Amino acid sequence: MKSKHVALVILTIFLVGVFFSTELSAQCAMCTLNAENSTTNGNTQGKGLNDGILFLLAIPYLIAVGVGILWYKKYRKNQPKQVSPFER
Repeated sequence: MKSKHVALVILTIFLVGVFFSTELSAQCAMCTLNAENSTTNGNTQGKGLNDGILFLLAIPYLIAVGVGILWYKKYRKNQPKQVSPFER
């Protein structure tokens, strides 16, 4: 019963955050205008900025995948090996 209550509270907080959030700028107004104008004039500074952002976003996911793989290998190593009834 307690776990259902905790899950309901977390879901409620998540839904309130999603539906009542406002649009935010990740950069100052000058940086945003500079990045937008540089891509329209054929300059590659905006592309470099976007590549940097993607790089920063990818690192936590790669770390999580690495931890998941290590955990899976360790968990699988501790499992007793099961023999199929069809093998001799």
